[in-house]
Amino acid sequence: MTFTKEFDFSQNLVLEDDTVLLRPLQQSDFENLLHFALNEPEIWTFSSIPASGSENLKNYINQAIEARENKTEFPFIVIDKKTGLYAGSTRFYDINFPFKSLQLGYTWYGKDFQGTGLNKHCKFLMLQFAFEVLEMERVEFRADSDNAKSIAAMKSIGCQVEGILRSHMPRINGETRRDSIILSILKNEWEGGAKQRLFDKINNK
Repeated sequence: MTFTKEFDFSQNLVLEDDTVLLRPLQQSDFENLLHFALNEPEIWTFSSIPASGSENLKNYINQAIEARENKTEFPFIVIDKKTGLYAGSTRFYDINFPFKSLQLGYTWYGKDFQGTGLNKHCKFLMLQFAFEVLEMERVEFRADSDNAKSIAAMKSIGCQVEGILRSHMPRINGETRRDSIILSILKNEWEGGAKQRLFDKINNK
């Protein structure tokens, strides 16, 4: 499933506030993200598509851009506006416009940007766009059930736990399989208080 004609995948979609800017991921962003790939491989410990090392990063970016060209995903690069530095990447994926649902994920940040509040700003902008511009009814999140940091981050923005997909997929080590936790936010939850609560958090109210 893809977006309808109402969404132009070739557009230069930019989401931003005073703290963060998200713009479409480009091939040239290889250089902007290479530092993380070479120096912070632990970022992708729980990832299904690692970007550690130059070849993995190149493949990661190529796959993301190909998915955008196929109109199934929309990947962003994340820029910290306070420092002017590239911070990581995130995307919309598993987009099903007829069912008015999508997933938000493939999110990672360099260690200097973790725990700074940057993620909440990103999620607010993406959720606002998903619910209020794309008119989605459901935004889903998934994570390795062992990834406590990611799960805590999702809960902190208002996600509700739905359940566990047991032995859902192989881990990148190729030796074990992961259970995936499923979380989501619904449009009525967003409108009914989740948006305001997240807004208050990112504005320290």
